[in-house]
Amino acid sequence: MSPLFILPGLLCNLSMFSATMEAFPGASGIDDFYGRETSLSAMAEYALARAPERFVLLGHSMGARIALEIMRRSPERVEALVLADTGIHPIQPKEREKRYALRDIGREQGFEALVDAWLPPMLTPAALADTALVADLRAMCISAGQARFEEQIEALLARPEVEDLLPSITCPTLSIVGELDRWSPVVQHEQIAALIPGAALSVIAGAGHMLPAEDPAAFIAAIRHWLA
Repeated sequence: MSPLFILPGLLCNLSMFSATMEAFPGASGIDDFYGRETSLSAMAEYALARAPERFVLLGHSMGARIALEIMRRSPERVEALVLADTGIHPIQPKEREKRYALRDIGREQGFEALVDAWLPPMLTPAALADTALVADLRAMCISAGQARFEEQIEALLARPEVEDLLPSITCPTLSIVGELDRWSPVVQHEQIAALIPGAALSVIAGAGHMLPAEDPAAFIAAIRHWLA
């Protein structure tokens, strides 16, 4: 099996995948918020330049959208694909306004205030009660900074259409999501699994959007079982 290559999501780096990387020897990924790239396509090229020649591709949230751009460009390099806690829908009503409202919190009140508004809805009540987990995730997000947040949301707001791409994906694919993910709910993952030929669906009970950090054991077990 080729090594695992991980693409984190908005404001995330590999620190939230520490357990996953320990579980899969040779795993690597993007740890620097994709440098200063400002589109999903450029982020995909950035990732491809740093990836092994052939790999199992794991994208989480925004990282899964970047993973799909890799599938558009270099599908021959991807042995298998994991799309976690994500969506394939185009820009939604009021999405731009909501993202800019968060942006403006950061501009007016400081970036920590932005993170404190953005992060809690990504987590379940049980995860929010885990003070160590919340502190780690908060520190990770704050380390990205306001400028990187603004660049990443502009990339998301300019995201390309992907529904026509999914039926062309031929490598083994897993769509995996936390049962209580309010940002990328289960129904979106059912749609992904339905559009990619032969794709599998895994729903992790009790977990939210930050599934790889909220329940790493279940996340890892589901991927291992699927890969086997």
